[in-house]
Formats: sequence, C-alpha cells, structure tokens
Amino acid sequence: MDNIILSVGIIILLGILCIKLLDKLKVPSFLGFLVIGVLLGPYAFDILDQAFMGLTQELSTLAIVILLIRAGLGLSRDAMRKVGRPAVEMSFVPSVLEGVSVIFIGHYLLGISFIEAGMLGFILAAVSPAILVPRMLDLIHKGLGVAKGIPTVLLAGSAADDVVAITIFSAFLGIYTGGNVNIAWDLMGIPISLILGILLGFVTGIVLLFAFKKWDFTDVEKLLVTLATGILLNSFGEMLQGIVPVAGLVGVMVIGFLILDRSPKVAHSLSNKYSKLWMLAEIIVFVLLGAQLNLPIMVSVIGLGILVITGGLLFRFLGVYISLAGTGMNNKEKLFCMVSYIPKANVQATIGAVPLAAGVASGELILAVSAISIIYTAPIGAILIKFLSEKLLTKDENLKDSGIMTVH
Repeated sequence: MDNIILSVGIIILLGILCIKLLDKLKVPSFLGFLVIGVLLGPYAFDILDQAFMGLTQELSTLAIVILLIRAGLGLSRDAMRKVGRPAVEMSFVPSVLEGVSVIFIGHYLLGISFIEAGMLGFILAAVSPAILVPRMLDLIHKGLGVAKGIPTVLLAGSAADDVVAITIFSAFLGIYTGGNVNIAWDLMGIPISLILGILLGFVTGIVLLFAFKKWDFTDVEKLLVTLATGILLNSFGEMLQGIVPVAGLVGVMVIGFLILDRSPKVAHSLSNKYSKLWMLAEIIVFVLLGAQLNLPIMVSVIGLGILVITGGLLFRFLGVYISLAGTGMNNKEKLFCMVSYIPKANVQATIGAVPLAAGVASGELILAVSAISIIYTAPIGAILIKFLSEKLLTKDENLKDSGIMTVH
C-alpha cells in the first residue's frame, strides 16, 4: 500500500510540473504524461508499483465516468435536437467502416487470420474520450462550431462509438475462443444497449434532481454523489452483460445532460468542479497508459502497424463524411470532424491486452499495434483539433442564441 501511495505522489508531482512546462511551450500536456509513464514504467526505470499498474483498467473507467458526466453537463436540449440524425450515424458508421477495413488490411499485411484481424479492427475502431471530450467542451466554451452543433455531434457520437466497437470486438473474441456467440443477437444488442442506457440514465438523473431539490447538498456533496452514481450506473451495466445489454456509460452522460436541462445553475457549478477533477484523472490515466507501452515489441512492427492504422483511419474518414451528408456543414467543417475522430487511447489501452490474456495466437502482435495506435494517433489528433479548430470552424459570438450553454 505504501508503494502505491508513493507511486501516486510521484505521478501527481511530475504531472503538475509537466503541465507548467508544456503549457508554456503550447504542447498538449497529455503527451508529457505519456512520456512520464514510459520512463516510470517497467520498460524503462521501473519505478511504478506493479499493484498500482494493475489498477489501470479500473482507473481508466473512473476517468471515463468523470469525462462523460462532464460531457453531459455541456450538452443542451436544443443542441441535441439540432444534431439528432448525424450524432446517431457518427456513433456507428465510422467505427464499423474502420473496423471492417482493418479486418482485410490486417489479414493481408500482418498475416493474421480474419477473426484475429476482426479483434484488432474493433480495438482500433474506438475513439478516445480522454482526448476528444475536453477539447469539444473547450470549443463549446469558445463558441467554435456551435452554430452547426459540431462539438455536440462529436461528443454524442463518440459516447456510443466505444460501445459499438467493444461489442463487436467481444463477438470476434467469442468466435475465436469457441464461446457461445450469436452474432445477430450481439449486433441487435447494440441499439438495445444504447436505448436502455439512455433510459437508465434518465431515470437516475430524475432521482438525483429530486434528491438535490429535497435535501440541502453542498456543491462538493453534489459532485461526490453524481460521481458515485455514475460509477454505480456503469458497474450495473457491466453486471448485466450477458443477460441484458445496457450501455451504462451512455447513461452516465445522460445524467449530466438531464441536470443541465432541468437545473442549469447546478450544472454550471458541477461542470467547474468536474473540470478540476479531470486534471487529476488525466495525469494518472495517461501516465498509466504510457507505462503499459512495450516499446521493444512496438518497434519491431511499427512500420506495418502504422500502415494498418492509417488504412483504417482513411475508411473512418469516409464514415464521418457519409454520416455528415445533408447536415449543412461545409467541407472544412467535415474535415475538422474527420480529424477529431483520429485519437485513440483509453479503449486501446484497456482491451488491447485482452486477446493476449485469452490465449489468442496473435495476441502479442495485436497488443503491439494497439499501443502503436495510441502513440501515433493521440498526439496527431489532439494537435490537429487544436490547430484546425481556429482555422476551419466559425465562431458564434452569441452562444445562447445557438442553443448551447457555455462550459468552463
């Protein structure tokens, strides 16, 4: 336990110093966190406690809960109404096209079976909430692209994007390991899980609002209650897997959305606090991601890995373009949406090692390409989002008229 606490202390201290240094250099701080993780991890100086590193999946899930509540607190009803169809299509069309393309590219370039390539394809097919969400909320705050609901489309679409990718990945894993897999049911379960997740989040949000109205909670207590509720909701969804498909993380975002819709004052107060909480979560989660990157294995397949990832991204761009057809966005705005869907991190780090643990023959190769995708796409995606947002998106000076609330 002492070593875990020591690891946390080292990570936080180095993370804060990294923020101060990289902010002056105008470099995204999470890049520094990844480097810190590599240096502290088992493939460099091996300073981090192994038991603490074993909590990577749990801490990543906690970070995603924080992010999705924060995302929900930035989505107004009017904004969601404007972007209904595109948000739905953005949740599965880009992901499916990328995953399917990687099945063929991975099979022929990496020499792995179609089933193994299917696992790799849908590991890679998930966008990173840790990269995307904070940057979209920043765009909403700045008023960039809000008139056409661009940040809202990307926020809403990305929340379900991960659910789709993980569900299809699980189906391929089940086929490989000989599990009892019903592909038709698994695919049909995706919209069912999203609908049930939305309903569960709505009911939970109503209960929370009633509690906040009936009892006098301080702002900190509201923060803790909403966070704990989000954790429980996600855990409940995971417990029901295999029985009834429920997208708990989508429900988590709905909680934030409902609080903003019914109690904007509470939402703004919570949003400010979640922004501060995310600073700590971001440091820890990205350092742990960096610590998992096995550089020697990655170097051996980096060329082919980048080709596979790039090929998949090109089809992902096509999926984004198809999803945004008829939205009134111009080509510059569609280009921005394409590059915003580049970053990969959380899902790849969380489930990239699952095939290896399950005894998949190409498990080590799948893990290496998953790790390459983080180093390759996360920095490029984050930098392009920041650089292109000012150049490709129109600023709406009157945020209230656009139907989108500001988030700090």
